[in-house]
Amino acid sequence: MTESDRTPRKERVELALDLLANLEHEQLPLPAAVDRIETVTTDPALVRRILDEAELRGILEREDGRIRVRRGGYVSFERDVVSREGDFDCRRCGASLSTGHFVRLDAGELGPFGSSCVRKVLGRE
Repeated sequence: MTESDRTPRKERVELALDLLANLEHEQLPLPAAVDRIETVTTDPALVRRILDEAELRGILEREDGRIRVRRGGYVSFERDVVSREGDFDCRRCGASLSTGHFVRLDAGELGPFGSSCVRKVLGRE
């Protein structure tokens, strides 16, 4: 069982909504948004619930296979991303890491990620 499987569903939903509200780009393809949500949960029903809830809360709009973020800000690498040394596996790609990058969001912390994956998750690559 992974760490995200042990995190209560409500907390995973809030964390994913917070991540979506802080995407770097105003628009992106739906598969790219799903890729980011899957750093929180890979449960297909929960991914759909998160997208529906994001739309209900006015965080995003979905149209023609794209999403448009309607509110939020962006994650500052200097302020909101912390690095820790240790033995980690990247939440996005599964690679072994000696340095994990963690994103601090209002709803909680998301990570660990490798240096390139954290940039992809936040829309910087």
